[in-house]
Amino acid sequence: MSDLSVFLLYLVPLLIIFWAYFRRRARAQAEHAQRLKEAVSAGLTEPPSLHPVVDPARCIGSGGCATACPEGAMGVINGKGVLVNPSVCIGHGACAAACPLEAITLVFGTERRGIDIPNVKPNFESNVPGIFIAGELGGMGLIRKAVEQGRQAITSIKAMGRGSGDLDVVIVGAGPAGIAAGLGAIQHKLRYVLVEQEDGLGGAVFHYPRNKVAMTAPVKLPLIGKVRMTEVSKEQLLAFWQGVVNKTGLKIRFKERMEAIQRAGNGFVVKTSRQTYSTKAVLLAIGRRGTPRTLGVPGEDQPKVVYRLIDAEQYKGKRVLVVGGGDSALEAALAVAEQPATMVALSYRGNALNRVKPKNRQRLEEAVAGKRINLLLSSTVEKIVASEVTLKHGDRTFAVPNDAIIVCAGGVLPTEFLKQVGIEFETKHGTA
Repeated sequence: MSDLSVFLLYLVPLLIIFWAYFRRRARAQAEHAQRLKEAVSAGLTEPPSLHPVVDPARCIGSGGCATACPEGAMGVINGKGVLVNPSVCIGHGACAAACPLEAITLVFGTERRGIDIPNVKPNFESNVPGIFIAGELGGMGLIRKAVEQGRQAITSIKAMGRGSGDLDVVIVGAGPAGIAAGLGAIQHKLRYVLVEQEDGLGGAVFHYPRNKVAMTAPVKLPLIGKVRMTEVSKEQLLAFWQGVVNKTGLKIRFKERMEAIQRAGNGFVVKTSRQTYSTKAVLLAIGRRGTPRTLGVPGEDQPKVVYRLIDAEQYKGKRVLVVGGGDSALEAALAVAEQPATMVALSYRGNALNRVKPKNRQRLEEAVAGKRINLLLSSTVEKIVASEVTLKHGDRTFAVPNDAIIVCAGGVLPTEFLKQVGIEFETKHGTA
């Protein structure tokens, strides 16, 4: 065999391999560029919380970040990593861990939209002595780090010693940080109360859509020890937390919302929607979702009014009004409209749905054309009674039969409330 034949024998397969690689890479980058274009056209360019920023000088465009992100938030364009779908980023940090050159930094806020982060000491105590902050509210959205913060914060509270109040600590929030703190309180034999405004545990994960991936990593829990996790869904993670609660006897007071914190001697009085607690310390593990924004209309306190969609099947055969103009409202309306014999109306105060994903907009248009959803733009809810709801639509006010209302109007962040307590904040504009 000649030297040329040997050369071609090895060269041709290599050329085919390289051709296939670069062709696949070009297709992927074109797809990522299209995803970014859709996000920009929909006005969905601002990440909701913790998110990655890529250093182009260090990035080699390996694509590891895009592969690691289960939400499809990351991509590669022109050989550099890019956050191509900011609105779906949940800040779990898988992209940063997958980057071979540590070119990704997780930050809060952007140049246009700052995010207020409370100032905390290394022991997780705020500038107000006795009030501690752990988890997402304090700038850490990663589950494993939120757990570690909750554990360490309780250790710091134990070191304070007991006060004259009935409790050593009131823990607010039953997300990863709050659960870890509660377990730590049991371990250290502290007198504690753990309150949660929702009717389920898990914090932000509790609000994820079904089967959404909640990336995590091995965590060390008080009373439980080291727990190894790689990639789990929302349902798997919530089941794990429930198993921990059942095993340890952790007591959580659900549907109890914190309303006030007042200094009392060397401790605090914490007022909730149910009762008042006297405590030495307070640990805030409340996340950044805040309290659901209400409509502020008569009749809103009825059981048929809820602020998130949990199970679309429960609305089968009912007359449902969804309120809101974001993706969560559209997705709720679409899911309910798929149920048999269901009548769905979508009410939004604006005259156009601007900040929604193109796919959701297209699905909504198809549902409206098929008369499965009645879209009421420029409309507001005026009054709610047991069997109907009164709407103001343009210049007219009218009542429609109604069995259920799902309000998807976002949340009221706790920032102003905490500032009134005396907690100081720093506004982050794309900084870690």
